[in-house]
Amino acid sequence: MSIQQLLLNIDELQSFSEQSLFTQHIPTEWIESALLLSTKTSIRRRRLPADQVLWLVLGMAIFRNEPIEEVAQRLNICSEGLASECLLAKSGLSNARQRLGEAPIKWLFQTTGNHWAQERSPKDDWHGLQVYAVDGALFRTPESPELRDHFGSGNTPTNRQTPYPMLRLVALMNTHSHIMMDAQISPYRRGEIPLAQSMMAKIPDNSITLFDKGFWSANLMLGLSQSGRNRHWLIPARSKLVYEVIDNYGHGDQLWKMKVSPQARKKNPNLPEYWQARAVTYEISGKAKTVLTTLPANKYSAEKVAELYHQRWEIELGFRDIKSSMQANAMTLRSKKVELIYQEIWGMLLAYNVIRREASLAAIEHKQRACDIRFKMACQYIASQLIVMSKAVPVSKTGMRLKELRSGITNLFLDRSPSRPSRPRRVKMSKTRYPVNKRAAPLK
Repeated sequence: MSIQQLLLNIDELQSFSEQSLFTQHIPTEWIESALLLSTKTSIRRRRLPADQVLWLVLGMAIFRNEPIEEVAQRLNICSEGLASECLLAKSGLSNARQRLGEAPIKWLFQTTGNHWAQERSPKDDWHGLQVYAVDGALFRTPESPELRDHFGSGNTPTNRQTPYPMLRLVALMNTHSHIMMDAQISPYRRGEIPLAQSMMAKIPDNSITLFDKGFWSANLMLGLSQSGRNRHWLIPARSKLVYEVIDNYGHGDQLWKMKVSPQARKKNPNLPEYWQARAVTYEISGKAKTVLTTLPANKYSAEKVAELYHQRWEIELGFRDIKSSMQANAMTLRSKKVELIYQEIWGMLLAYNVIRREASLAAIEHKQRACDIRFKMACQYIASQLIVMSKAVPVSKTGMRLKELRSGITNLFLDRSPSRPSRPRRVKMSKTRYPVNKRAAPLK
């Protein structure tokens, strides 16, 4: 059953979070297990019990530009009938979020993500392998001593800190369904490689994982390929990499031998002194690019390997969908407490996955690819249905309404017509650290 149908089954005297049908996406047992992790429990029945606060956090991600009290009204979140008849103070909503904490949202995201990201169909595989990608993104928080002390920030060229505290997110995504299998969040100062290392055990067998060159690490790559069964990786070669050619498989296709750095071996004494990887070199716009991989040359041609690496951009599109479509290009998160910042991020990732999973189910029904769904349209579509359902569509008209919605879902698919001519990226001029004299005469 689709999320649209679940939304349409809401009765006018029932709250959004009490609909057991909605748990078709998130089973009730998972929700109950997640709520056991709440930081604070209460034996009395509150106006905002924990299960409804959980849906409130998801609603905050979907209705980014709405005040939190308006989100509660839109989702009809209240244990005492209609939200319009239940007075909820803004401080009460904040206190309810603090009682819930971040642990239930995090656990629910990781549990659902691990399950949904491994749902597969044969046509989604790349030559029998599931394709995943790992990359990182930065988010900024409001300015406060508490948040800056916890999250930290980067330094500018003048050794001054950036205007806002920053946090780091590293995610593991299925490049076909665009569902986040797992993610790690940390203060800015922690590096991406340690965060990625903690997610490697979740990558399934018979898979290939695509990395950005910033994740170059012998410990990370060897750990991924040597554990599990038939687990491969693909990463761009670093500039000025020192290597020795061991074998030639063909034009632009070689086996390289590289030395593991003493620093890496000091951190992990089990690493060998040398390690090997297949190097595939190809040309784009007159420039040579080299990627390293563990894919065997006798099964995967150099052309296929070079083409596969372009799928790494799918995770970049996922981050764009979150920041642009869900966050409406808002640069700063809305929460003002450390724990609520983490809760907001986990809620954002969980809401993203729910939308992506519904998009995948719609794609299967229409015999399309999940990556061809317009995320922004799907997000707005689901948000609009949440608003409509707050007015309570009669259950008797559910079938007719659902038919109309499904007949129009083709608008959510991307148009695969020939694209416009590509325009190369331009590097913006860096800002000067020196003051600018506006009265100075122009240079001639």
